[in-house]
Amino acid sequence: MKVAVVGAGWAGLAAAVDLTRRGAAVTLYEAGRVAGGRGRSVNIDGRTLDNGQHLLLGAYRETLGLMRNVGADPDALFDRRPLQVVDRDGFRLALPRWPAPFNVAWGLLTAATVDPPEKLKTALWMQRVKWRGFRLTRDESVADWLDAAGQTGVLRKKLWEPLCLAALNTPAERASAQLFANVLRDSLGSPRRADTDLLLPRVPFGELLPEPACHWLTANGATLRFGHRVRSINDACVDGEAYDAVIVAVAPQHIGALLPEIDARFDYEPIATVYLQFAANTRLAFPLLHLGGNTGAWAVDRGNGLFGCAISGHGDWESLSDEALAAEIETALGLGPAGWHQVIREKRATFCSRPQLTRPSHITADPRLVLAGDYTWADYPATLEGAVRSGRRAAATVLQSASRPA
Repeated sequence: MKVAVVGAGWAGLAAAVDLTRRGAAVTLYEAGRVAGGRGRSVNIDGRTLDNGQHLLLGAYRETLGLMRNVGADPDALFDRRPLQVVDRDGFRLALPRWPAPFNVAWGLLTAATVDPPEKLKTALWMQRVKWRGFRLTRDESVADWLDAAGQTGVLRKKLWEPLCLAALNTPAERASAQLFANVLRDSLGSPRRADTDLLLPRVPFGELLPEPACHWLTANGATLRFGHRVRSINDACVDGEAYDAVIVAVAPQHIGALLPEIDARFDYEPIATVYLQFAANTRLAFPLLHLGGNTGAWAVDRGNGLFGCAISGHGDWESLSDEALAAEIETALGLGPAGWHQVIREKRATFCSRPQLTRPSHITADPRLVLAGDYTWADYPATLEGAVRSGRRAAATVLQSASRPA
């Protein structure tokens, strides 16, 4: 079976790997020079950085499985730690290495700067949400959902709103409560303790999946066409070359140029990553720190004195110059003056995960044409795990279609 995959982000890579493993002759098209999409490595000033500071959880099971399939060992490539949410104001919620749900319960009950009545109220609310299978009666904003639940205290400001912004890249005031509940279901609400773990990359993002996947695909007979911007897709033909099936795994803002019949109109949210280099022995007590303040940034200690600080969603920070933004993050981090900095901005990093968002199906009117991408995985916001799951689903759909009698 001859299949084209258009787009070598994490969705396209997942589709290409699964198809190749099942014996399909795969051609992978990518407009850029490297794979990875919004989870790739870039070279700036002789340094290998990521185009965005992403956070992964143990709940990213499909992503971890895909890494193993292409020879990338998650145990070696990630620093796996029980989740902690820590900020500069003294708030700290730390999960122990206990079985679920006792780890989350203990984390809530021992959270610093939160009074006992609020802890108990939150624990009972979370239990009620769990009893309902994390299904809401209606989708509304996360802010309205928390208001209705009486979640208006310290945990809202220090836990729920920062987690919402980090996971959905959308502030609580305009983020979907149902999508946030889905994230909680598969992380803090999971019956598997390991799903709550924080996975901190020990290497640049390109070495986690994009580069190993491309090496594996090449070694297993797939054709990789990088630097090739696809201009047309018609009747299972890509730029005039015929295929048995085509998986389109480009970002939603590019889908209209290839498939105008697909309604993938979204509002978008930006992400900026501020990299700061300090002395090599500079480190945090825990390698993830919520900086809060005007930007709501999360700082990740990447080792050897390098910090990647991610700022999510629209905000006043967008009007700052790179120099001013780096200075503000440097002050918030409180580690003294940095010797070097770099700001990477992605203006349309993710779609806005607003309530009752309409998203296209992966299935199209042409059974030979399937979509992949995090925007098609309706259970999640724009995440790498959603992208990987969508790619694997697209590959399975193509293979199932091929196995049906004509």
